[in-house]
Amino acid sequence: MNDVYTDTIAALATAPGEGAIAVVRVSGPESLVIADRIFKGKGAPPSRQPANSFKHGFVSGAGGVADEVILLLYHAPHSYTRENAIEIQGHGGSAAAQRILRAVLDAGARLAEPGEFTKRAFLNGRIDLLQAEAVIDLIRARTDRAAQSALEQLSGTLSLSFRHLYDATLALAADLETTLDFSEDELPESFTKDVEAKLNQLETEFKALLSSWHEGHLLREGALVVIAGKPNAGKSTLLNALLGRERAIVTPIAGTTRDTIEEQLVINGLLVRITDTAGLRESSCEIETEGIRRTRYIIANSGLVIYLIDGSKPQDDYDSAQIMALHRNPLITVVSKSDLIKEKTYSTNAPDQSVLLISALKDDGIAELKTQIITKLGIPQGTQHQTTISERHRRLLISAHKDIREASLLLARAVPEPTLAASRLRMALETLGEATGRTYHDELLNNIFSRFCIGK
Repeated sequence: MNDVYTDTIAALATAPGEGAIAVVRVSGPESLVIADRIFKGKGAPPSRQPANSFKHGFVSGAGGVADEVILLLYHAPHSYTRENAIEIQGHGGSAAAQRILRAVLDAGARLAEPGEFTKRAFLNGRIDLLQAEAVIDLIRARTDRAAQSALEQLSGTLSLSFRHLYDATLALAADLETTLDFSEDELPESFTKDVEAKLNQLETEFKALLSSWHEGHLLREGALVVIAGKPNAGKSTLLNALLGRERAIVTPIAGTTRDTIEEQLVINGLLVRITDTAGLRESSCEIETEGIRRTRYIIANSGLVIYLIDGSKPQDDYDSAQIMALHRNPLITVVSKSDLIKEKTYSTNAPDQSVLLISALKDDGIAELKTQIITKLGIPQGTQHQTTISERHRRLLISAHKDIREASLLLARAVPEPTLAASRLRMALETLGEATGRTYHDELLNNIFSRFCIGK
């Protein structure tokens, strides 16, 4: 590592711009010394004040008084980074905050790198790597559900799951390695069967944790839901109805929407990226043809398609063909303009594909459509929350699970190979350790913490 344990860092911890207060955060061995240099207030200097206390006073720099502030004092190890630390709360606004930060830097601190405070919390053992990643997930959470999942990961729930897998794998590796000094004839048959049973149980636990990736991916990234259909089917009207405001231009002219329009809404705590698209049809217009090409591309990369049919017109083969082509993917077939339909029935040739009738103008069926969106995406609608793995965790779990599976196959051979099986388990341990930060390298840490903002 760099001189992370010996230097002192500082950064603005609040968002730039106008606000009630601005907070400058300082962490490192010289934090209290720097406070003594720049802070003026009644009583003893900051370094002689008790831990977890605060003082009112003024910060001064080379240009004189920078701001009137509240100074918060933290003594190691009782701080976010487990180092001596201070936080200076001054008036909000860019100028005042920068004046305070400049005074701190002039007094001996250096400007922190992105995520360096959380990185120090990890390196000093306050949190593991899974919890550190939860911090950025919490900052970026755009729904209550995503924030709750991040908070549970920050509390250590996911860490416990990984720790259990690690400890169980380590115990099995140790059991196998104790047999390496014995010949195959000396090993009781029950021992191999017992280890195989434990490996099978471990595989089941791996699969259970891997199954949380889908929900975690949707909570972090949001679900891409595409509204598709022929021109004038009511796609733009439906987008406006789902959003509760007029976002897309609606006209009776076919081909009004030439490009995709993406907006975000929250349904049952899940962020949905809803996209209106150009109408699907054969066209000689070069611009419209490009819009249709983009529509088909985004359909191919979506998590769910809402195929919209104009209910005021007779059912035709084109819509049926599109539904048949799409039904193997998550799909909701919706018939619009239900207020204009005399016969309230509609059928498709696609198996297991029901039809929902709606009137976007009258807001009929919109609530039911939102419910179907969540159901089709495979997200539980209850209030229970669980920690979910990220893409990085998923890749590591898949790799470790593969090694566990290989170890099981090596033991199941006619002539068991415990030496090779133990080696595979050690490889799985190395991978699991990378998830929590038991084992890490500079490139891994830089990749994770570079996504943080400066000051966190």
